[in-house]
Amino acid sequence: MIIYGTALLAVCHLAGLFLGELLGMAIGVKANVGGVGIAMLLLIGIRLWLHGRGLLPRETEAGVGFWGAMYIPVVVAMAAQQNVVAALRGGPVALLAAFGAVLVSAGCIAVLSRTGDHAPLPPLDADGAAVSTH
Repeated sequence: MIIYGTALLAVCHLAGLFLGELLGMAIGVKANVGGVGIAMLLLIGIRLWLHGRGLLPRETEAGVGFWGAMYIPVVVAMAAQQNVVAALRGGPVALLAAFGAVLVSAGCIAVLSRTGDHAPLPPLDADGAAVSTH
């Protein structure tokens, strides 16, 4: 079952690379734009969707969790391969994308911090169920 988590990651990775290439072509950049990030978002979204419907066994979730943790070094290694100087010389697209990502992230943090319940979450038992403190 752990191999299914790896297969899910592989499908998300391939879809993310494809979508990153399409995004690059759409904005006129001859490179993959955000493919690994798109893949990670797909993996998170699909994992949450499957988990919410009870279709994700613990073993498969362990495989997804392992590769999710390994994704950070993969992203760092892929980012090290990028030619930042050539991207900046190619036009303002890289700068606009960076500033846009920072602004969107800051906006999302501001909205999330002003909405919702700010009470701490209840502790969990060994099965992951909330423990009643009353």
